[in-house]
Amino acid sequence: MTTPAPALPIAAQVRVIAHRGASAWRPEHTLASYAKAIADGADFIEPDLVMTRDGVPVARHGNEIGSTTDVADHRAFASRRTRKRIDGDLVEGWFVEDFTLAELKRLRARERLPPLRGSRYDGMFAIPTLEEIIDFLAAQADVQGRTIGLMPELKHGSYSRGLGLPMEDRVLDILAAHRYTRHAPVELQSFEIGNLLYLRRQLGPERANISLLQLIDDDHPQPADVLAAHGTLTYAQMLTPAGLHRIATYADAIAPPTRMIIPLGADGRLAHPTTLVRDAHEAGLQVQPYTFRPENIFIAADFHDGGAPEACNEAGSIAEIRAYLDTGIDGFFTDDPALGRKALALR
Repeated sequence: MTTPAPALPIAAQVRVIAHRGASAWRPEHTLASYAKAIADGADFIEPDLVMTRDGVPVARHGNEIGSTTDVADHRAFASRRTRKRIDGDLVEGWFVEDFTLAELKRLRARERLPPLRGSRYDGMFAIPTLEEIIDFLAAQADVQGRTIGLMPELKHGSYSRGLGLPMEDRVLDILAAHRYTRHAPVELQSFEIGNLLYLRRQLGPERANISLLQLIDDDHPQPADVLAAHGTLTYAQMLTPAGLHRIATYADAIAPPTRMIIPLGADGRLAHPTTLVRDAHEAGLQVQPYTFRPENIFIAADFHDGGAPEACNEAGSIAEIRAYLDTGIDGFFTDDPALGRKALALR
C-alpha cells in the first residue's frame, strides 16, 4: 500500500508564526521574545493586544496581568486587585484597563510558565506598546534584510468596547501611521466575529497588505460577542462547510487549535486527520493552527523521547510539525520558531 502524498497548502509560502514571540525561550510579549523569534527565522511575530486605561494598545496575552508581570510586588497597586467577568469567565487579579501606560511601564514581565521554562529573565523586560513593537519590527527587518510580518490579536474586543476603549480604529490608525506597516504584511486576528466584520468594512484597496484571521476556540463553545448578544452560533457550526463559507465572506484565514486538524486518540497519539483543512481550502480560507510547543508535555505521544514532561524535545516537536504540514496547512503558530523553520526545511 502506497503512502498518500502530502496535501498542499493554498498559501504561496507556509508561514512560521512566532506565538507571542519565541515564548519557549523568553517571557512572552516582550521585545526580547520578538527579537529571538526574528533571529530564529519567524515570518511573523504575534502580539496580543489589550487596552490601557488611557487607550493605548499594549502587548499582553490577556488583560489580567498578575501571572505575566511583577504587579503583585508593587505595594502601590495592591488595592487594584479585583475580580471581573471577562468574556463570560470570572477572573481575579490585576487588569490592564485599570492602569495608565505610565503605570504599566513601572512593571516588568515575568515568565508565565516558570515550572517549564524557568524564571531567569523575570524582571528584565518592559511591557511594549503596539507602536514600540512596530518601530522595533521595522528596525529588525532592516537588519535582517527581509520583510517580517505582524499578526496582532485583538483581545477581548467587545469587553473592551463596553469599557469605552474600542481598539479596532486605534489599531488601524497606528498601522496607518507607520511606513513599515503600510506595506509589510499584517494579519489582524480575533476570536470574535463582530470586530472582524467591522475591520473588513474599513479595509479598502489602500490597505491591501492587511488580511483578517478568524480564531477558533476549543475552551469556549461560542465567540464572546455572540455570547454577549445571547446568540446561538457556535464555533462548531462555524467549522461546518457552510460555516466556513460564511467566514470566507469577511476573513482570509482561520486559526483552529492543532488538535482540531489531527486529534489525539485515547493513547495520546495522533489519530486520523479531520477534513477541516480540506473544507477550509474549498471555501478559500487558509488554515494556520495554534500552537506547537517544544516540551514533551505538549507533544503527541508518538514523538515523546522518554524525557521528563517538562523537557524540551526538539526532534519530537519537529516531527509533530511535519505531520501537520502533511495535512496542507498554510502556516502555524509555534513557541519555538527555530524548530518550525527546521520542520519546513525537511519537507
